Amino acid sequence: MTLYKRITLSTLTLLTLAVSPSGHAAIGLDRTRVIFDGSKDAASVNITNNNTQLPYLAQGWIENEEGQKLTTPLIVLPPVQRLEPGKQSQVKVQALPAAKSLPQDRETVYYFNLREIPPRTDKANTLQIALQTRIKLFYRPQAITPSQQDLSNPWQEKLTLTRQGEHYRVNNPTPYYVTLVDARSTKEGKTVAGFEPVMVPPKGTLILGPTAKALGPTPHLAYVNDYGGRPLLAFTCSGETCKVNLQAALPKQ
Repeated sequence: MTLYKRITLSTLTLLTLAVSPSGHAAIGLDRTRVIFDGSKDAASVNITNNNTQLPYLAQGWIENEEGQKLTTPLIVLPPVQRLEPGKQSQVKVQALPAAKSLPQDRETVYYFNLREIPPRTDKANTLQIALQTRIKLFYRPQAITPSQQDLSNPWQEKLTLTRQGEHYRVNNPTPYYVTLVDARSTKEGKTVAGFEPVMVPPKGTLILGPTAKALGPTPHLAYVNDYGGRPLLAFTCSGETCKVNLQAALPKQ
């Protein structure tokens, strides 16, 4: 989840203002990603005004991977709503008829945006800050909705690594996006140098930043699951290929 700040200055002379850290936005979400079930018409997201003194407006919209605001095939309803101090509400991501034309054999990724708009102030020499939360939204067609067995045996375990020069290429044979957020040479090790979080597309591949030498013969990669958890995958390498060691019982982090 990432947060952006939109700043409005009421005067060139600013007073000192204590700004809440990104994790303390007034309008909070109940999740770090949205999974849109293609068999349904809508998905609901719970939002809360964590400020117990002031009402806020919550403005929502959908963007594509290029950051362009969309009006189809998914929209946010209501686009703007008022939340009273300390109160909860819901935002609905609604599918339009065009959603049926999306690929039905793999996920499509969008971005759900929620901006908090503070109440206008009449006080002079003030700084108003609006925080914007942006999380991934995955449209998951009905045809690839995971079964209970799939959930018990995560599809991320099908990832493989292939040595390519000095680096490993991550191969994702599944119809789902896989977001990798950590890479280590051992279970208890530190994040290896050169690693940056990556999102491997369905039936796609990506090159990992760290060198194969740094990851060693037993690379460990952490991914983000549907619930925001970060399970760790242990790989065993043989020759130029590494596969997930299904016998390694690694607890979720």
